Order: sequence, then C-alpha cells, then structure tokens
Amino acid sequence: MAIEILTDTRPQAPDKRPTPERPVRLAARNLPTEEVISMHSHTWGQLTYTPQGMMQILANNNTWFVPPLRAIWIPPNVAHEVRIIEPSQLRLLNIHADFAPFRGTECLVLEVSPLLRELIASMEVIEVASTREFHIAAVIMDELQAAKTLPIRLPMPRDKRLKNLCEILLADPASGMTMEDYAIQVGASSRTLSRLFEQELDMSFTAWRQQMRLSKASPLITSGMPLSQVASELGYASQSAFSAMFKKTFGESPSSFFKQK
Repeated sequence: MAIEILTDTRPQAPDKRPTPERPVRLAARNLPTEEVISMHSHTWGQLTYTPQGMMQILANNNTWFVPPLRAIWIPPNVAHEVRIIEPSQLRLLNIHADFAPFRGTECLVLEVSPLLRELIASMEVIEVASTREFHIAAVIMDELQAAKTLPIRLPMPRDKRLKNLCEILLADPASGMTMEDYAIQVGASSRTLSRLFEQELDMSFTAWRQQMRLSKASPLITSGMPLSQVASELGYASQSAFSAMFKKTFGESPSSFFKQK
C-alpha cells in the first residue's frame, strides 16, 4: 500500500511560516502520548526538537527516536511523520529553504547544546519581527551549523512483509526469537526475508536488530533508567555486553554519550 504524501497546508499563524525577511520561525505545540502528525512535507526545512518528552520521527525510509538532548534536521520537501512516545513539548524551528544550514535531502541527528536549547526557548517569548528576534535567529543558525551530527538512524523497508517484521521487532526489542520464528508470523520464508534485508536495508537481520536495539536505548537512558535495566529491556545478557556494543558503534560509552553537556 503506497504512503500518501501530503503537502503541509494546515492553517498556521502568519509568523510560523518562514520568509526571506524572517527566515527562522518557531512553532510550539504540547502533545500527548500516541499523538501522530501524519506523513506530510513542506517547502521549508525544519528542526524538530522536544525539551521534554520523547518522539519518533519517520522520513526517507528511516526512523529515529529523539530525546531532549537531540534534534532532527528535516530538509525542505522531505516527507516525514512525527509520533509522540511520551508527552512532549514539540518545538519546530521552521527555516526558509534559502537559508537551510545543511545541504542535501538527508535528515540529520544533531546534538542540542545548552546554548541552542536556550535560544529555542527564547524564540517562544520574544516580540515577533523585532530586532531581538533577528539577532537570536542569526545565532541559532550559527549554532546549527556548529552542532555535532550523530550516527543514529534506523533504516526501514518498503516491502510489506519485511516492514511488518521490523515493526514487530520494534515493539519487542528484547525478544530472542529467530528469523525463522518471525517468518511464520509475517508469511514469508526465512530465505526471502534474509534476501529482503540485504536488498532493501543493505544489512543482515542480526545487524538490523542490533542497530534497532541501540536506537531504542536512547529514550530509555534519557528517561533515567539504570543501564542494567536498559540492557535487560533490550535483550542483552548484561550491562557490560550492552555497553561494549554501544561503544563499538558510537565510539564512547552510553554514560558519556548521553551526558548532559
């Protein structure tokens, strides 16, 4: 079934749409758990961020779990969906396409510095179209270009059978079931599923599940869950096994990676 892509024509206050004269606009919405902003696109770029809560972003056949220390840059005209996992203070920086801080059509995970966090908060309370708004927007653009990008993404398939399998894995990351077990549930042979993993996602079933578990670690760690419990929730035999795999993938330990700067 094809995904319907919608152009973002939802009513917005005039100051929420960026213009060449005012290229950075903040849209703020507080959303409850399980709220979904369905697949859509718009002509401007967007930094999607929540200072409190947790959300899942889907775009370009990838998914990201975004805690308060991270944000997602979504380029202009890229279709995306936002799913709220925990009650969230959704903050959207709408940036005119001519002023986009990053080129290309790939979404990026950015580390949110304390300064960027405060600048976004300031955009909520300043007088619109003021000199102060102009200066804060300029500093925001500088901070975005200086922000550290992070290798956190989870590719998602197009094939319905494989997508069903991936959704099952996302719902139960600790499961130790084999691909043969899942094949029965999704109506495809394990050989077919293995071939689809390589063709569509360029990785094996085992590698995808490993990457999925590491992606799911983000909301658990930032919620304050002890690493030993995170390891158990994600199906690792021990905290040390989880930490070793995390460091192998991201180059630093979980405690360092998620440390509040």
